[in-house]
Amino acid sequence: MTLGHALQSMIARNRIKIRNINRRYAHPRIALTPTVRWALVALRFYLLFLVALLGYKFFTMLA
Repeated sequence: MTLGHALQSMIARNRIKIRNINRRYAHPRIALTPTVRWALVALRFYLLFLVALLGYKFFTMLA
């Protein structure tokens, strides 16, 4: 077994595991109220903002 074949089989196994996990949790088991849904959306945008700010700070430090 070559190294390339071993890496390819490892990636394929992990891809199958990830697909199974995503399929299992594709539909939420609990119902979200509109307030909770909007709070989660706000948190998602806040995290994206923080990542963008971190990237901006990184590139300005390089310059």
